[in-house]
Amino acid sequence: MAQRRRRIGGSRGFTLIEVLIATTLLVSMAIGVGHLVTIGVRAGWAARVQTAATVLAASKIEQLRSLPWTYEPIPDVVVPRSDYSANVSLDPPTDGGPGLAPSPPGTLAANVPPYVDYLDGEGRWVGNGPAPPPAATFIRRWAVAPLPQDPARTVVLSVLVTTVARDHARPGPWTGPSREDTLLVVLNTRKGKS
Repeated sequence: MAQRRRRIGGSRGFTLIEVLIATTLLVSMAIGVGHLVTIGVRAGWAARVQTAATVLAASKIEQLRSLPWTYEPIPDVVVPRSDYSANVSLDPPTDGGPGLAPSPPGTLAANVPPYVDYLDGEGRWVGNGPAPPPAATFIRRWAVAPLPQDPARTVVLSVLVTTVARDHARPGPWTGPSREDTLLVVLNTRKGKS
């Protein structure tokens, strides 16, 4: 029994200070890992929104580029053929819009019908007009401008996609793309003889 007492008396357990230090280290590490997870989730969400905005901007660019902007060969004459009547702010597009006519100034900076439409978080069209409907997540604005060096043949198509939340949080009018906005700009040139 004397030997047994020595073992019990000789074995040393953790002191209260050691347990507190270990617990503090564990809690600190858990907080750090939790913060990293939060940053990762936010970055993933931001990347998803940015990707969706880019896809939505590209689809509007393609819709605008699909409108007639060519030359129509008529015997002994070449006549420009342009769509100046499509309303692409509606889904599906209808007549009664400007098509590829030059847009007024400021259509990228504000919601100027018919150069704006609204989409939900899945990219589905939910409306158009001067203010986003409640179901809107994204605002998509566009501008059409003749290229100054060749106004009869080439138009500049610009499409901006931002979120409703970003647009409301902006301190003033939109003055240029931020890292959270998607702005695509392409040139559309008439094909054929001029």
